[in-house]
Amino acid sequence: MRKTVILVLGLAGVALFYFTFVSAGKVFRSDWQLPHSPGEKQARYRLVLITQELETPFWGKVGAGALEEAERVGASIEVWGSYGKNREDFLKKIEIAIDSKVDGIIVQGLDTEEFKQLTKVKAAFYGIPIVTVANDVPMADSLRRTYVGSNQYLAGQLIARQLLSDMGSAGQVILLGDSRREYYQQQRINGIYDVLKEYPGVRTEYAETTDAREQVVSATQDLMNRLPNVQAFVAVNANTAEAMIQEIGRRSRVEPYHIYSFDDSHDSMSLLKQGKLDGVIEQSPETMGRISVKLMTEWLSGETVPLDSNGYFTEIRMLKAADAR
Repeated sequence: MRKTVILVLGLAGVALFYFTFVSAGKVFRSDWQLPHSPGEKQARYRLVLITQELETPFWGKVGAGALEEAERVGASIEVWGSYGKNREDFLKKIEIAIDSKVDGIIVQGLDTEEFKQLTKVKAAFYGIPIVTVANDVPMADSLRRTYVGSNQYLAGQLIARQLLSDMGSAGQVILLGDSRREYYQQQRINGIYDVLKEYPGVRTEYAETTDAREQVVSATQDLMNRLPNVQAFVAVNANTAEAMIQEIGRRSRVEPYHIYSFDDSHDSMSLLKQGKLDGVIEQSPETMGRISVKLMTEWLSGETVPLDSNGYFTEIRMLKAADAR
């Protein structure tokens, strides 16, 4: 009886070994693939969208547009970002994306040497295309394939024309810019100046600050002390608008002043609805996200080569306080 049991167990072991060997052979044969679950689809390209202002409604819309277009074209995309403009974390994420050898990087442009080195040298070395979105960096400095976003020079012109319409052709205007002198903000300033220089009665004063609240407050205090007859303010860096307006309101009523900014801050639309901003340049962030993914995949597939190095401009318009209520 004992011999019979041992024999049966031995035969079972041999059979198990045989079927295991056959199954293993199938796995390692080059023409064999793991079964896909129903509806599972292999992504054409791996993309990443990286921003340094992840928490703002503006960049949330950019991300939503990018995700929608990626799904439509069969690409995979991850949205990465830092909070509170943490530049070190932002640059680290770009480096991680490059080291991960993704197929393409869509990124908020940053006008710094570190950013330019990552895009111009490291990404180029691995052959990873870069598309800047919303905030541009010159192609010669970054080797980006193209830019998708607002024409920031035109946006500056729109603000200047609205200011003239509201204030008239004479008065003192303060422009509050970013001490880091970002390229996209410089384009806004150029657009404003090129309109206002035709009106000798308009006097402009340009000042710079970071977007740290205490520094914005200090800069606004100094400007209003030196220029007591100021009639209009433009927050070229939208992140300074809220602190600037709060300081204006602490010293006097906000209503008599003409105050303008852009919609790429989480405070902009709220301030406009409250009537504390007289006008905001409204951009098209969802369209930016969609077009950037579309162009990136078209470049990767060879469908659109080369991309227009001057960029692809999305719609902008001046939104007045009355329109937002």
